[in-house]
Amino acid sequence: MVIASNRQARVSMPEISPPLPGRPYVLITPGPGEGVGDLAADAVLALYRLHGAILFRGFDFDLPAFRAFAETFCSSSVFNDSPDRLLLDDENYIQSVNGGADPFPLHPELSREPWKPDACFFCCLNPPRMAGETTICDGVAIVDALPAAVRDGLASRRLIYVQPAWPELLNYWLGTATPAAAQMARPPAGCPYRFFEVNGRIVRAFSRPALHRPMFTDRLAFGNFLLFSRYYLGRSGFPAFDDGARVPDAWVEAVKVASDRLTASISWRKGDLVMLDNTRVMHGRNAIVDADRRLIASYFGYLKDAPINPEEPPDPPWRRGAFRPPQPKAPAGAVVVT
Repeated sequence: MVIASNRQARVSMPEISPPLPGRPYVLITPGPGEGVGDLAADAVLALYRLHGAILFRGFDFDLPAFRAFAETFCSSSVFNDSPDRLLLDDENYIQSVNGGADPFPLHPELSREPWKPDACFFCCLNPPRMAGETTICDGVAIVDALPAAVRDGLASRRLIYVQPAWPELLNYWLGTATPAAAQMARPPAGCPYRFFEVNGRIVRAFSRPALHRPMFTDRLAFGNFLLFSRYYLGRSGFPAFDDGARVPDAWVEAVKVASDRLTASISWRKGDLVMLDNTRVMHGRNAIVDADRRLIASYFGYLKDAPINPEEPPDPPWRRGAFRPPQPKAPAGAVVVT
């Protein structure tokens, strides 16, 4: 156990600095003689619920301490199938962040899939010499900053994510790699997708509100894959509105303008740990100068006693234990990119 239980917690926490203008996260640093063991779980969780983003600095987290800290709050984790990640802890699905040196637009982790994690944990095992900051932005603040017409327009719509299916995925969710139309029309209760054919090919789809209510506030937030898809992948139709219409460029640009004003950067120091509410706070990164040096560990998890998410199917597998989504089988020597 990395942090103190409620029974063992000290009367005082290490030093806590609440969010400030230009710094939308809580900063927690150790007082004299204090360490990781002096962090009280209930107090950390209260700050997390209220603000959605916490930076722990000066506690010098290493990989085992990072795993234990995340598991204090989470009952399960998910394997991230995005490419170019090092697997640092196979059993607990602790991976590096994406490699390379590119800057990344803001996004909630795995928002392109129906199992978007509740929480993101990042730990700096080796900082870059310069640049390579992680960026964060509060999705609630983005909605508040949007022009009224854009905010109202998004609030009344849902997004649909349509992507290819493959035999291993079909077999995992439907029990067969070659489902008949009736099987696709009536997937099992725990399946998060709808399946249908497009131009003779089976695709999978799921839908989420364009603006949603995060786990711990009733205020609307922006938190989806639109910015990453438009400004990094160059995909103008993914996700689309649930009637198939493309989200207007002007609306996406309005979100970018608002979020650019509100985004803050975290310059990494060795041993830093960042805890984010992935249902509220988006993250990205600035360009990296020395990508071969920068090593940030990541853990994407589902909170213990999490509120029921009405958008999820009943008893989803990602909340029952460590979850690894089905991947397509690659021919020998091939690299799978999803």
